[in-house]
Amino acid sequence: MISLLTVGALQPAAFGDGGKVVCDKKGWCRVVAGDTVTTPGSTGSEGEQASSSGGSAKPKCYDSNMVGDASVPCHLDGLGDWANGTNCYFQLADPQPPAGDARWEGHSPEDGAVYAAYCPDNPNTTSRWFAQAPAEVAAIDPEVLAQEAVRKMRLLGPDIASPRVAGKYTVGVPMWMWVNQNATTYGPQSASASAGAVTVTATAKVSKIVWQMGDGVSVTCQGPGTVYQAAVGMAESPTCGHVYEKTSAGAPGGKYQVTATSTWTIDWAVTAGGGGQTGQLSQTQQSQMQVAIGELQVVR
Repeated sequence: MISLLTVGALQPAAFGDGGKVVCDKKGWCRVVAGDTVTTPGSTGSEGEQASSSGGSAKPKCYDSNMVGDASVPCHLDGLGDWANGTNCYFQLADPQPPAGDARWEGHSPEDGAVYAAYCPDNPNTTSRWFAQAPAEVAAIDPEVLAQEAVRKMRLLGPDIASPRVAGKYTVGVPMWMWVNQNATTYGPQSASASAGAVTVTATAKVSKIVWQMGDGVSVTCQGPGTVYQAAVGMAESPTCGHVYEKTSAGAPGGKYQVTATSTWTIDWAVTAGGGGQTGQLSQTQQSQMQVAIGELQVVR
């Protein structure tokens, strides 16, 4: 078993099976392919030694935690086969742990197998359970499945409850904005997609709504808004509101066009047959309506 090395210099060391060890300035080292080119002094977002495989396309086996998806040996004797996406080498644990062992991660021996792991980026990971061989799992891109799951959903723009098209609104009087909440216009909403033994489940929910009020003002609300109650009188909304300073008389048709844009935040996770990968996607949807803003009439 290879452990992380501490090396004072940034020079690559030779390694068997066509690989070599490359270390960053912090002394963290990893095995990369023998033909990987390193660029001294160039660092990534986490201060790691930058490297490139010399081509624009991803190599067959690559470490996504290194700059440029650095090429790594696809197999190392004693460590097993590299699984893209997991950034680890795996080989079938022999013998397999007894049933009930923590390494089964709550599964039974009939559900899959435990693999010994060597992860250069995470040395504390020494084993992982898989329903099928890790290399087969890694060949399936979970984000692609997540996008497929999203396409099964019906994600619409906000269902605007207030302001109302037929409502009467006045300059200087606080307007309360809120939306109706349901699965298709606010969430949450979930869907799954599968390929082989891998299943990804995605859950979407609106995380914010940006209101373009038609008078040049934009209001960002982190929730659905608060429903107005007559008891609060002329108070402003505590969560989502606006006060118009001029009438809509000069706007097209004598009304302001209000546009509400919701941001759907979509969290996804591998729920079957994979290594527990997670991720997040986002999507925006719009709804529009028109509102007339008049002046307060003073009765003498």
